[in-house]
Amino acid sequence: MFTGIIESCVPVCAFEPLGEGAELVLPLPSDGSAPWPVETGQSIAICGVCLTVADRRPVSPGESEAPHDLVFHLSRETLERTWFGALEAGRMVNLERALCLGDRLDGHMVSGHVDGSGRVTAIQDVGDGGRVITFEVDPGLERYLVDKGSISLDGVSLTVVRPKGRQFDVALIPLTLELTNLGAAEVGTPVNVEADMIGKWIERLARTDR
Repeated sequence: MFTGIIESCVPVCAFEPLGEGAELVLPLPSDGSAPWPVETGQSIAICGVCLTVADRRPVSPGESEAPHDLVFHLSRETLERTWFGALEAGRMVNLERALCLGDRLDGHMVSGHVDGSGRVTAIQDVGDGGRVITFEVDPGLERYLVDKGSISLDGVSLTVVRPKGRQFDVALIPLTLELTNLGAAEVGTPVNVEADMIGKWIERLARTDR
């Protein structure tokens, strides 16, 4: 479980085909001077996609001490449902570690199981240094767009504004633009989309009752 509050934004070290999927290598983030205490088998949301740390690889071969890179294995399903097929070295990705019991829930409940993709269709700067970005989601996801409802875009917890069909706006404050990859978004930039899980649960229960 995640919250949609991004902890780090890092560049992709490597992205290579692996069987029907791919291998993704990222630098180990740090909190100030201390590296994240991440172990093999732990879950990290990468641009909103829950992935498992498959390996910790020394940056310098033969050295067992930190720093390490983090290695993730992506399945074909992950590549098909997300925009990760377009990943390449140097691209910035958002990271969030899994929520622990007792942690603050400052965003909203995010599972890391994305529903599909979206893309930027318009960008407008606003006077306070923020930005209003218009997104369009894949067909079928528009039913989850609720005005003032929550949505996860590339793992960032955001609020839906003025939904119309498959399009909607989000207002980004300067801090969000600085700390996430959305600050570099352009028209056409893809994002992973996860709708509010509460709405999906209600939809499922309503269908079951029929």
